Formats: sequence, structure tokens, C-alpha cells
Amino acid sequence: MSSKKRVFSGIQPTGQLTLGNYLGAIKNWVKIQHEYSCLFCIADLHSLTSAIYPQELKKNIKHHLAVYLSCGLDPEKVIIFQQSKISAHSELAWILNCFTQVGWLNRMTQFKDKARNKKQLISLGLYSYPVLMAADILLYKTNIVPIGEDQKQHVELARDIALCFNKKINNKILVAPEVLIDTKAKRIMSLRNAQNKMSKSDPSDLSRINMSDSAELIKKKIRKAKTDTIEGISYDPNKRPEISNLIEIYASLTDQEIEEASNKFKDCKISDFKEALSDVIIDVICPINKKVLNILNQEQKLEDIIEDGAKKASYIAEKNLDNIKKAIGI
Repeated sequence: MSSKKRVFSGIQPTGQLTLGNYLGAIKNWVKIQHEYSCLFCIADLHSLTSAIYPQELKKNIKHHLAVYLSCGLDPEKVIIFQQSKISAHSELAWILNCFTQVGWLNRMTQFKDKARNKKQLISLGLYSYPVLMAADILLYKTNIVPIGEDQKQHVELARDIALCFNKKINNKILVAPEVLIDTKAKRIMSLRNAQNKMSKSDPSDLSRINMSDSAELIKKKIRKAKTDTIEGISYDPNKRPEISNLIEIYASLTDQEIEEASNKFKDCKISDFKEALSDVIIDVICPINKKVLNILNQEQKLEDIIEDGAKKASYIAEKNLDNIKKAIGI
């Protein structure tokens, strides 16, 4: 058995992956894959809490896998798998539901945001979504969960559930995970409204850079990105949120500190800065997209990776689930 600490993370295959997904998660996954024992999933069960379009979901699952591979995740070093292929996720979620206090779920801010003004229409799945996320994590005895700041509350809930479970059955069988927040992996915001996170589900395609965008489209989106009327380039998230967001994107893509990136362009026109930013995004995104298109043509390779990942993940999951079930007497 590997002595490395275990890492787990995943992304829903709803919509196209964005620059925000890359800078907030995948780039960091690639960096840590040699240091830890990693499992990265395509969280398709979670995607069922959104509008369901079967053919689109099927297509997105393959595209997400192709992006994972094209960004540099190595299936020989990490386990890449499709969540729904492992039935233990759903089974453990039900068990953990029975150890989760309703009050904990009522405090989840992401649920409150998504449920605002439509409480009669939301599904039970959306409400209990954090418990399935806890099951994803706890099923593999995960030590570390690499996340953005906005997901921290979900990992804290997983910790609470694990500690509550262990206490109730008087058995430290579940591992309480720790969060790993990459301080350089900034929360990338919308290009149209810097108060909102860059999102796959935003109705406006101009609000985000998709990992599949062409060079021409990237230039167009950055050119149209909202800024302000203040001269020069300066980093001030409170007074200049839009420009600050663009600086963070530039700094993240070039592995520079915010101050270094900001000083580089302090005397530039906004249009010149936007042009430089476009070039950097194109240099990173377009080669990845070229690889994605190539991999998507290798249907058998994708199927083999999904099958192999499912076998490896299932071996760990079933063993741990069996021990959990024995501990509670079933």
C-alpha cells in the first residue's frame, strides 16, 4: 500500500470546462499528482441536480476526460474515473444521510444561493448534494481535498459527518479530511460581472473563457470583458474588481505574483493589457484544446481509461464500504 497521503477531487460534467476550472483546480491537480496518491473523478452523479440532457451529459463526460488528459493528468500515476461507475458512492451517501443533521445542511451557503426564490421547485438531491460530496471524499479515506475557497464549507461538512459517525459507532473508521487551498489558484470571476464566479452555467458565453474556445473567440471575449474608466492598470479588488480579476488571470497563467503582474502593466492602456492577456490565455488554452480534439478521436483509448479507472477506484471503494457496513452492523 502506498505511504503517500490520498487526495480526492472532481468536477461536474455540466457545460464546458472553463478557464476558471483549469486555474482553480486542474492546473493544481497536475502539479500535485506526483506528490500524493490521487483520485480525480468526473462527478456525473452530482450533475443530475441540474437540468438533465442525456446526450449532452454523455458528450461532456468524454470531453472532461479528454481535458483532464490534455492538461497533463497521467492515468498511470493517478486514478481518473467516472463517479457513477462506482455504486458505492450512492450507497455510502445514504448511510451518511442517516448521520447528518438537517441543521448542518440548512447552513450550506451554496444551497441557499441556488435555491433562492425557487424553494418549491428544488430537488431533494440538491439539498443533500453535500452529503454525496462527503461520501465521495470519505469513501476513499481521503486525507487531502484540493479545493477553491468557495468549496471549503463542503469539506468541513465532510469532516463533521466523519467525526459524528465515528463517535456514534465508537470506531474511528472514517478519516476526517483536510483542505488544500492553493494560494496561487485564485477564484476566477466572470468577465461580465466580477462579483460572480466564472461559471459554466452562466447564460452569457461572454462571461467565461471555455477550454474549447478558439484564439479568435478568446480575443473577442477579453476585448469585451468589463473594465472601468480609471487610467492605467492597478490591483484593487474593492475599487477595481474587473481589472483585478484580469490581473489575477494573467498572474495565475504566468505563475507570477499579483504585484509583479500588476507592476508590469501599471503604465499601460487597458486595451494593451487586454491584448497581452489574450496572448497568454491563447498560449495556454489553444495547445490544450488541440490535444483534446486529438484524444476525442481515440474512442477506444477513452473507454479503456474509464474502465481501468473504474476498476482501480472500485477496488478501494468496495473494500472501505464493506468495512463501514460491518462497523454499523449490516
